[in-house]
Amino acid sequence: MTETVTPVVGHVHSTESFGSVDGPGIRFISFMQGCRMRCEFCHNPDTWNTRGGKEYTPQQLFDEAIQYQAFWGEKGGVTVSGGEPLLQIDFLIEYFKLCKANGVNTTLDSCGAPFTRKEPFFSRFQELMKYTDLILLDIKHIDPEGHRKLTGHPNDNILDLARYLSEINQPVWVRHVLVPERTDYDEYLERLGAFVATLDNVLKFEVLPYHKLGVYKYKALGIKYRLEGIEPPTADRVENAKRILNTESYQGYLNYKPKEFAGY
Repeated sequence: MTETVTPVVGHVHSTESFGSVDGPGIRFISFMQGCRMRCEFCHNPDTWNTRGGKEYTPQQLFDEAIQYQAFWGEKGGVTVSGGEPLLQIDFLIEYFKLCKANGVNTTLDSCGAPFTRKEPFFSRFQELMKYTDLILLDIKHIDPEGHRKLTGHPNDNILDLARYLSEINQPVWVRHVLVPERTDYDEYLERLGAFVATLDNVLKFEVLPYHKLGVYKYKALGIKYRLEGIEPPTADRVENAKRILNTESYQGYLNYKPKEFAGY
């Protein structure tokens, strides 16, 4: 009697065919559905619901992505973002495995909130890293209480993830959203810069200015926007953050190359 294997299914909020800011080169981006964080500055509150989105098998998503391969060039490929893609880690493993088997560069954009060294998650995460070329790691706030206020969640496991990725030499681009009255204080920036400086795998360090482009979504969803009245940071404050964080010293991305597929 032949056992029937149920295919892994992922819930995808939306896709973007020609992304240029979520990883190197031109990329096919899949925004996964579901996130447990409630970041005050989130511009995609429509991705929070874990039960929404369109269902895909890994093969179906790959078949859609590969149609655009001719536009990717040497450094482009696929990026999985969110929401929080690690909530669908089994789907990611199968999708990235298909990509690497076909020579496609893979990038994961994550806030790291689901990370734990406990099982069964940790073994699945280790498996995922075999097929992941690059991680865009969003560090929301370096201060534990500030992080909890900003996102509704602690940051100890997220900082542990950053340390673990350094331990295994997994290439990372660190991203930090600069939010007035939340993260845009020199003390916090100095602490964040000191922490990132302890990591050995950071190829790029990006400061992303807070913006209000997603405010209309909150109104449409009937959700209170908690940063009402807070304006984006000035150009001077953005430059100040880059100086304190010493972002110019992270130039490894210029020589970035994806992993060779080892046939796992």
